[in-house]
Amino acid sequence: MRWPASLQARLGLSVGLVLTVLWLLAATVTAVIVRAEMDEVFDSALRETAERILPLAVTDIVGREDQGVTQRLAPIRAHDEFFTYLVRDAEGRILLQSHAADPTVFPSYDGPGFRQTATHRLYSDAALQDTIRITVAEPLAHRMSVAREIQMGLGLPLLIVLPVALIAIILAVRFSLDPLRRFRARLEARGARDLSQVPHEGLPTEIGPLADTLNSLLARFREAFEAERSFAANAAHELRTPLAGAIAQAQRLRSETKDRAAAQRATDIEETLKRLTRRTERMMQLARAEGGRLRMDKSSDLRGVARIVVDDIGRTGTPDRIRLNLPDMAVMSDLDPDAFAILCRNLVENALRHGGQTTPVDVTLTASGQFTVANDGPVVPGETLDRLTARFERASATSDGSGLGLAIVAAIAERISSRLVLQSPRPGRTTGFQVSLRLPIDDSE
Repeated sequence: MRWPASLQARLGLSVGLVLTVLWLLAATVTAVIVRAEMDEVFDSALRETAERILPLAVTDIVGREDQGVTQRLAPIRAHDEFFTYLVRDAEGRILLQSHAADPTVFPSYDGPGFRQTATHRLYSDAALQDTIRITVAEPLAHRMSVAREIQMGLGLPLLIVLPVALIAIILAVRFSLDPLRRFRARLEARGARDLSQVPHEGLPTEIGPLADTLNSLLARFREAFEAERSFAANAAHELRTPLAGAIAQAQRLRSETKDRAAAQRATDIEETLKRLTRRTERMMQLARAEGGRLRMDKSSDLRGVARIVVDDIGRTGTPDRIRLNLPDMAVMSDLDPDAFAILCRNLVENALRHGGQTTPVDVTLTASGQFTVANDGPVVPGETLDRLTARFERASATSDGSGLGLAIVAAIAERISSRLVLQSPRPGRTTGFQVSLRLPIDDSE
């Protein structure tokens, strides 16, 4: 028998088995005790019957006119006769017998007291100086029948009480494990990045230390993640000022030198520093997406944020390549506008960088909160799509960028419990790339 994996099933089964075994043992012991008491009662009845009939039989036999004649008593009415008897003289001749007595089951008289044959329990006694003897017999089958009825009386309730007891045990165990199920539900309802302590009030004392250990582990994880995010954000923030100064120095060096080679090296240094600046900016955004608060207490219209981001990107020299599609009605959401701006900027810049250089980028926000950014370009293989949201992952080794844009977007989508969908080619086309996700919308506005 394989032991069930469920704690509730184990407790119910073990308690049910113990209850069944204890009930069977109690019923068996009770049956043995009752059988012994029953034998004493039947033996006493045998003796009482003999002692009551013997004086009457003596009076009847002594007062007879015809001595030595066997007399069989006729029953007053038909009935089962469990006790039968014979009255005999000293020579063994039958003087009196009950109507159902069978002389063949009565052994010869060998003194007063109890005897037992293979089929009967007997008691014998004598009177008139051992000249008139009585033997009362009881079939052992009668005693066995009574014993079976007693055993059935003790065992039959088990068939009713035991299932009811098992159901009661299961309900009791289920009720006792309710705090544990609530604790599990709290864990299951948590997001992947929610490392706060899990309330564990009401847990049994055996499970409480396990919950404390789990909360302690979550606290250590939270501290480690916060330290990692804090280091990334602080390092990126501290690098911004020296990087800006280094870019300014490279630009000054390029403007002051007359040497073309030196000017080209200064330009290369400037481009490298700008890439490093963009990467530190992305690292700050990633730390913000993973650790900051993304849902606000009040709602704002996301259309204005999308316009600002698209206009800002358009001022870099690509205003005609972005087609912004917004609904006429306000798109109210409690999503932090800064988080939405980070999400929108990363998706649009990725589309401009990796899409066709002359084809437009479609940025669409619907009234239901569906946000989509699509661009034309070569089809991205499916195995590449699956890993694009990983950190520092690029579509190809030669592609420009930090490899953090989609990782930042994926982190924001996960924090707001939205599914980020990457598709290539674009739906309804044979080329291109599309990213979409659903933003939280306040329907009460």
